[in-house]
Amino acid sequence: MTSKPPRQVSTKPRLSNAPRHGVARVISKLGMGSRTQAAQWVREGRVRVNGRVVHDAELPVRQGLDRIDIDGEEPAPAKRVVLMLNKPRGLVTTVKDEKGRATVYSCFADAALPWLAPVGRLDKASEGLLLFSNDPAWAARITDPGSGPPKTYHVQIDRLPDAALLAALQHGAFSNGEHLKARSAHCLRSGDKNAWLEIVLDEGRNRQIRRLLEAFDVSVLRLVRVAIGPVSLGTLAKGQWRMLTREEMDSL
Repeated sequence: MTSKPPRQVSTKPRLSNAPRHGVARVISKLGMGSRTQAAQWVREGRVRVNGRVVHDAELPVRQGLDRIDIDGEEPAPAKRVVLMLNKPRGLVTTVKDEKGRATVYSCFADAALPWLAPVGRLDKASEGLLLFSNDPAWAARITDPGSGPPKTYHVQIDRLPDAALLAALQHGAFSNGEHLKARSAHCLRSGDKNAWLEIVLDEGRNRQIRRLLEAFDVSVLRLVRVAIGPVSLGTLAKGQWRMLTREEMDSL
């Protein structure tokens, strides 16, 4: 009886099992522009997938396997760029505001920068450290509540805090069905009628600190983010920005 030769196992990837994402999303992940910009390029007929012009921004493609051309050129992943801005109060964190309000991008008006998106947000009334990057995957890791770095805020409130309030902020409270809490909270300094707290968060939900304090009938007079992980605002002037160093990006 003759034995059968051993079966050879192919080491080639199974293309049918490769994850698929909309072509506009894939272009955005390459750091070429926002998903909205990429979708516009698709609608304008500037994008080809495997040599064929496509007009559907949600067309599923396999990143790294399907060939994507923009204006006849295959985009290469852009070098990661990360910068920090000392956001002034009164600016909204968006590329374009439907109400015509000034945005954080006005701080970059005279700068020759690649496409950059905010890494997280600060609301209009808040100020301080805001990161921008052209790498959506890196940004997602920074903002992930489970693995991202803690965020440190200095918050002026309309009363003098006691130990019970500081403990309550760390225990947390419910707001609109969400349980909000601080990783830590302590008093930095106090005056006759108000005080400054340092509050550290593990995550950054919409208006989290304001909503948490409101749950205890405390109003925010001023809110400044001073650090994300080990990267601090330092002496960067309001409205100014600078690139992060390689060491700072690695530390995040």
